[in-house]
Amino acid sequence: MAIQNIHTHRLILIPFTLNVAKALLDGGTSILAQLGLQPTPYWPDQEARETLPKIIRNLELVPAPTGFESWMVVQKSSMTVIGDAGFKGTPNAEGEVDIGYAIIAQEQQKGYGLEVAQGLSAWALAQPGVSVITAKCLIHNTASAKILKKLGMQEAGRSDEMIHWELPHPNLHLSMRMG
Repeated sequence: MAIQNIHTHRLILIPFTLNVAKALLDGGTSILAQLGLQPTPYWPDQEARETLPKIIRNLELVPAPTGFESWMVVQKSSMTVIGDAGFKGTPNAEGEVDIGYAIIAQEQQKGYGLEVAQGLSAWALAQPGVSVITAKCLIHNTASAKILKKLGMQEAGRSDEMIHWELPHPNLHLSMRMG
């Protein structure tokens, strides 16, 4: 079954396919026009280019995208890709999925990060087997921490460099998860 795009107020989240990810890694953006998207010189940016090999590895593990890989973040008004987001794989044995997102510098501080996180979180929490969404951000990345707090995530721990966050499924009592 094909994964449907996720529509938010200002964005469309489109699941990466293996062909799209490979074409972008090879430096071609004409694949975007084939999808009805407007190429832009700003995406894929350096961070996205560094992430593409991981996206390809995750997509090579499945016969078709499951939704627990990566998504392109498309601005509806311009139909341009302004970032990428997604999960680091299917739910683990505890039902956890780890979310991540990146918005190009030109579109940051406009609320897109939160909108992406909300859209992906709602999608994930509606999937069978998902009980908790987790995330990590650098301790000094106050913008990401602010987004994760607005999303409703709670700090679950810290390391020297990272803050670990989690958002339990609304139907899951935290006491059941901890005990």
